[in-house]
Amino acid sequence: MDSFANLWPPVELTLQLATVTTLSLLVIATPLAWWLARSKAKWREVVATIVSLPMVLPPTVLGFYILIVIGPDGPGGWLAGLWGARTLAFTFPGLVIGSIVSALPTVVQPIRNAFQSVGDRPMEAAATLRASPWQAFWRVALPLASPGFLSGAVLGFSNTVGNFGVVLMIGGNIPGRTRVMSTAIFDYVETMRWREANILAGSMVAFAFVVILSMILIQKRFARGGG
Repeated sequence: MDSFANLWPPVELTLQLATVTTLSLLVIATPLAWWLARSKAKWREVVATIVSLPMVLPPTVLGFYILIVIGPDGPGGWLAGLWGARTLAFTFPGLVIGSIVSALPTVVQPIRNAFQSVGDRPMEAAATLRASPWQAFWRVALPLASPGFLSGAVLGFSNTVGNFGVVLMIGGNIPGRTRVMSTAIFDYVETMRWREANILAGSMVAFAFVVILSMILIQKRFARGGG
């Protein structure tokens, strides 16, 4: 029983981190994806490339630069000073920031694609009915792009749950503070606690299966609806 009780804290922290990160990502990614989908700016794809960098950068490289930003000598140190702390590194807020940066492209891209698939005609039709751009966005664009939001939320959540390299770089493996499932598995393997590692790893395999199956079912459902 004690071993199972020790497994719950990293699971709980992982779920908290994934939930906060996913909600934050949807708020950040929505206006960014809308601008990338609708803007005619020449430097639009430069911004898109910057957003996509976390997908190709090694996690240690990405984690290193995030660590500099949230560390005591970066903006994160100034922000942490507002409540008397010295740094955001090795804290839960630091994990949230790192997870947002790491998972941002997985959320922005499907939402951007969904906005692009909406096209101009529904927005033009809303304008002819005297809807303001804001009303057209909320009443037309968002409902039509809902499959992209659902896919983005699922991918962002799953990316955060499975994140290891960035989390280890900026948060370490502090029990009760930054020890999530991925780092807990690493620790259990290092200490040859195979039973606990197998339980957590098996849980993540099952979670990955559910995520992939959900994405397939979501795509099929909306494909039938579109047809």
